[in-house]
Amino acid sequence: MTVANTISLFIALTILAVIPGPGVFTIVARSMASGFYYGLAVVLGIICGDYVFILLSVYGLSTLANTHSGLFAAIQYAGAAYLFWLGVKLLVAKPNYQEVKSEAELSFFSNYLAGLIVTLGNPKAILFYFSLLPAFVDLQKISLAEVGLILVLAGTAVGGVAVVYAYLASAAGQFFTSEKAFKTINVVAGIIMIGTGIVLALRA
Repeated sequence: MTVANTISLFIALTILAVIPGPGVFTIVARSMASGFYYGLAVVLGIICGDYVFILLSVYGLSTLANTHSGLFAAIQYAGAAYLFWLGVKLLVAKPNYQEVKSEAELSFFSNYLAGLIVTLGNPKAILFYFSLLPAFVDLQKISLAEVGLILVLAGTAVGGVAVVYAYLASAAGQFFTSEKAFKTINVVAGIIMIGTGIVLALRA
């Protein structure tokens, strides 16, 4: 990959990462409800999901999205159910008045899994990377170093944008310090999570 191609690919990935989608909505919901740390867990899951799709695309397995459509549909439905469950959990959570925070806190791994499932539940991402990457690198002659570079670019671009979303959402949540405000945040975040799950289910 030339320097120009590297910069162009990074810009393209960054612009596309800015566009709101299920991943962004999940990051915002978890960051608002639980804070920046848990938002980062979702971000990490999303990046890992993107890495899976990049490797599948680079090594010529983009047809997996078509030949194993049933598998991806199952992943989508599982992801939709999981996000729906997370949303319901937020809706019924009762804030702790003394600490002014949600008692129904999800673990780092649960948030990571949410981000990973949201990404893996979108098989179109494989086709996206398979269509985008050939414009910047010859996939038939790609070297291991170039694969590593693409992963670094994707992780930096997607992760960088996602971290900004997580920080802004968590900062917005910190403005609210009353029990009522935190309950409102949980309701809003829960609705976002449930809505994202419904969208994934409809796409399956």
